[in-house]
Amino acid sequence: MPGMSQIGADWRMVDGVATAWFEAPSLIEGAALAGRVVELSAEILVDLRATGLRVRLDSDEHAEAVSAAARELGLAANPALLQHLSVVLESADPSVVRPFWQRALDYTPAEDGGLADPLRRDPTMRIRQSPEPRPLRNRIHLDVVRPAVAVEQAGLGEAFGAFGVCHSDADGNEVDLVPGDALSETPGTADWQAVFSAMACYRVTSVAQQRDLTVAAAALAADVGFPLVVDLRPGLVILDSGKDQWVDDAHGLDLDFTVLAGSIQTAARELGATADPGLPRFAQLFLDAADVVAVRAFWAAALGYVPDRRAEATDIVDPRRLNPVLLFQELDTSETERRRQRNRIHVELEVPSDLAPSHVATTLAAGGRLLDESEGRWRVADPEGNELVIVSGA
Repeated sequence: MPGMSQIGADWRMVDGVATAWFEAPSLIEGAALAGRVVELSAEILVDLRATGLRVRLDSDEHAEAVSAAARELGLAANPALLQHLSVVLESADPSVVRPFWQRALDYTPAEDGGLADPLRRDPTMRIRQSPEPRPLRNRIHLDVVRPAVAVEQAGLGEAFGAFGVCHSDADGNEVDLVPGDALSETPGTADWQAVFSAMACYRVTSVAQQRDLTVAAAALAADVGFPLVVDLRPGLVILDSGKDQWVDDAHGLDLDFTVLAGSIQTAARELGATADPGLPRFAQLFLDAADVVAVRAFWAAALGYVPDRRAEATDIVDPRRLNPVLLFQELDTSETERRRQRNRIHVELEVPSDLAPSHVATTLAAGGRLLDESEGRWRVADPEGNELVIVSGA
């Protein structure tokens, strides 16, 4: 795919894909553009949010048509908001740990030897060779929530830990693989599952059906002021509350989310869409820190995240709900060797090439320490040595 100068000023190359973010005043205006986009090609990926939508092209030939449709609807692009977060796992023998993570995440093999979410929603896992011995527990692990049946079918063996959901690969990298549950016991929300987020995934048989369900869900959510997450994939509409946002104290709105979920379910079924209960998946990153306040502040600034509104929650979230949640828990300060050990897992953040230098500057100003740099890559440590690699998009 050509560079951004050839595909228009709205677009940047992020994760190898021409990507744009178009700001919109509400879900309704964003849904109008989403409908126009999927009519161009069912293979274009659209992530609709209450403040706009991200479009990832299947072919550069559609770039101008998408930009033109946005202009006609009065929506402007903002490339400064584009970024893509990946998880990088280093192993002495990637072939040993890869099958474990493929089962845990239900991912597919990627061209670079890593693993990718086939729905292109949750973070890519890049798996790289490293001879460096690191025998102690990481300070970073993953939480993954999937339907209970899917968790059982993953076949990761007997779980351990305080909640009985932790598993580890051959190197000791850990995942809390949590079984989800029904959103409620009422038939009116039977299509929805609670996987930390409340989520319903609908199979559709035509672009028109996909467009109509998107418009209907956006209108219902906008009517009650709820920032619903709507992702459009080939033959699929994914409806998502965002982590915990279906819970009253998390969203802070005067509404019962299950009522909204029921209304959306009714609309989806009337349009002939069929729920796929096996698809919901939620993934987040968990960091152990001796100084949670300092480490959390660094990552919020480095990623452009905002804190969860609940005082007791340590979560920080992407305000556009496009990248995974990070949360933090206290690490025993007496574990000095574990604190010194370099993690086997780190975070990689790709940003548009023209914005990379300013992003690095922001990260360093937030308390990051530059460890090394090479062409288009900057490796930065947070206040406790957890690593973020900033990558300049091609």
